[in-house]
Amino acid sequence: MAKNIEPVYYGEYLQLDKLLDAQHPHSPRYGAEAHDETLFIIVHQVYELWFKQVLHELKSVLALFQSAAIADQDLITVVHRLDRVKAIQTLMNDQVGIIETMTPQEFLAFRDYLLPASGFQSIQFKELEIILGLTRKRRVAFDQQSFYNRLSNEHRTHLEALEEQPSLFDRIDAWLARMPYLEFAGFSFWSLYQDAVKNMLASDEHIIEENDTLTAAEKEQELAALDATRENFAALFDSDKYQQAQADGRVRLSQHALLSALFISLYREEPVFNLPFQVITSLADIDEKLTIWRYKHAMMVQRMIGSKIGTGGSSGHDYLRKTTESNRVFADFFAMATYLIPKAELPALPDHVKRTMGFWVAGLELASGELDL
Repeated sequence: MAKNIEPVYYGEYLQLDKLLDAQHPHSPRYGAEAHDETLFIIVHQVYELWFKQVLHELKSVLALFQSAAIADQDLITVVHRLDRVKAIQTLMNDQVGIIETMTPQEFLAFRDYLLPASGFQSIQFKELEIILGLTRKRRVAFDQQSFYNRLSNEHRTHLEALEEQPSLFDRIDAWLARMPYLEFAGFSFWSLYQDAVKNMLASDEHIIEENDTLTAAEKEQELAALDATRENFAALFDSDKYQQAQADGRVRLSQHALLSALFISLYREEPVFNLPFQVITSLADIDEKLTIWRYKHAMMVQRMIGSKIGTGGSSGHDYLRKTTESNRVFADFFAMATYLIPKAELPALPDHVKRTMGFWVAGLELASGELDL
């Protein structure tokens, strides 16, 4: 690394003259300045700065997943950068509390001066959603019909072009689908897994039928729910049923990718699966934190404007409430809990399979923290 040959001045390096001169309230154009408008501007500018950093991290992760094969060293980088995204999200979620120090009447003192600007026009946030995998066809009806109409031609063209590129969801799906550990020579894990599931569900059925505290109607309801669970398990291995589940929007990952993710989660202690499991978990965490941010944003909007329409023409709080759940990307990783079975009932992996998943060096086995000669 070359040595610094020119002195660096703090304010110049951070370009504070530009940064601190970027807050220009609109309220003084129409009368006295609304005191809280400066807070409103700064909070949203800080959000945009964090969006920029999150995009910086996600784009680097997306680039790594473009490779046909991903080394463990790259997965370590991926997990590290996704952890950074999560830390930023935590900060952004807490930041909602800062803007909530502004009362509804203090907001109304300048709100109408901002029309028709709105969060719809945050291009960076839309980039973030699209890169993760939230495209137009997966948005709520309002977004599908009129969201792009609120953007400049330049921004609309940019986002529409971005939607044509593979998203992080697409890359993760392809990465999982490539996993080779689903069928082994002389060992059919999924046959044993299905047997374990049948035994587990049969035990659940017996518990329901023998539960004297339940009425006949309650037992019927419980058994119907159990049948639905059976159907969910059956869809994992039936291509036609799985495709129908995808068409119904009940699942988004490809069948092979979901089976791989499930296998990784079931055997996450195996050395080869440690990093992939962290990637899956981190993506679920990011999806959860983004959902929490949407929820807190929706609650803040209701607190500020009640049932009034948003400045961008949406139904305000009602619109934001709907996007809280519908705009999730990695919900399949949460739903995988449906298919988990107790550790004690997992099929035991043969030694040759465990060797493939462990760390072997010059004839020595290093797995589970032990060195066996």
